[in-house]
Amino acid sequence: MTATRTVRIGSSHGLHARPAKLFAQAAKDSGIAVTIAKDSGKPVNAASILGVISLAIEYGDYVTLTADGDGAEGVLDTLTELLTTDHDQDAAG
Repeated sequence: MTATRTVRIGSSHGLHARPAKLFAQAAKDSGIAVTIAKDSGKPVNAASILGVISLAIEYGDYVTLTADGDGAEGVLDTLTELLTTDHDQDAAG
């Protein structure tokens, strides 16, 4: 099963090292193939922290996630929550 979702980035500093690491690790831990693309750009492996950082995703950008495998919708739910949370605000508190 393939699932796709478009998400707006909530982290006030975008997907820099810390939130990108959290996101990539969650994608890797899902055990299924997940890609992320910024706007209409080329998708990259969501489990690759370097791939995710290379997209230069900023606050308010829209990304498209695609997951392929059993439980794809659940995986996208988890990843969407990570992307819409302001991890920078959490770190400052």
